[in-house]
Amino acid sequence: MKTLLQHPFARIRTVALVLSFGSVLQACNMGTDAKASIAAHTAPVDSVIVDKEKAAAPTVAVDPGTIKVADAATILARPEVPILCYHQLRDWRPTDSKTARDYIVPEEAFRAQMKMLADSGYHTILPDQLFAYLNTGAALPSKPVMLTFDDTDLDQFTFGKPELEKYGFKGVFFVMTVSLGRPRYMSKEQVKALSDAGHSVASHTWDHHNVKKYQGDDWKVQIEKPSKQLEEITGRRIQYFAYPFGLWNPQAIPELKKRGMIAAFQLYAPRDQQDPLYTIRRIIVPGTWSGATLSARMRNSFGSK
Repeated sequence: MKTLLQHPFARIRTVALVLSFGSVLQACNMGTDAKASIAAHTAPVDSVIVDKEKAAAPTVAVDPGTIKVADAATILARPEVPILCYHQLRDWRPTDSKTARDYIVPEEAFRAQMKMLADSGYHTILPDQLFAYLNTGAALPSKPVMLTFDDTDLDQFTFGKPELEKYGFKGVFFVMTVSLGRPRYMSKEQVKALSDAGHSVASHTWDHHNVKKYQGDDWKVQIEKPSKQLEEITGRRIQYFAYPFGLWNPQAIPELKKRGMIAAFQLYAPRDQQDPLYTIRRIIVPGTWSGATLSARMRNSFGSK
């Protein structure tokens, strides 16, 4: 059974164990369901293609507060939008294990992937647009894709942000607030700069604790306080959430609803048939994928063209 320090995100978690925190964080147990989730990231998933008449729709601002939530069958029937998940954006080091390299995308590989998306005519969307589309069928731009970044790594800001903006792309940054201001992680000012530049900032818990193990005050510590902190930093409501390790259970969904989340993002598992908005699928982009490989995987997983 893997502890938090044995997980590929070890560097991300280690910062939460040192300096001024005063106590060791709970280890995250990567059990069989987590391993199965990671192993399934290349599995094909049946989906349909975005309606042609909506393909040329422009990107527009959306207020999710004005949208009536559709029933699960309606949401599940809509074509899935490709959603990509990134972590570290840096060149590999000799000390990086083979497994860790699945979560570390070298700079040249990331450049190639973003160029492929731009050259292929993809347009990035943000969570409010996805929420409107899933609930109302609101038009999306042609060849929509969502680019998400987990865990608050500094290289997402210093390298990833300029690469995105080179093509007019916008990203979704799921922030783990325990790391804010620590070495190799973003500062509060940088998170605000992302938000001010039109990127989306969303919640990824306080310290990446596995949602399936929450009890007692965990919901307050991991969801309520981080959301409030991010709202104070950005001046915007925090309504979207990404599960650590992509792991979720049905018991978590009503707890997220109570705390103002209107949608949540997992990784590879099938969407929940009752609450698909809280189990939106993403795929992790490994550091070994070329632009061509990414394109093929997007078609395989989401049915995108």
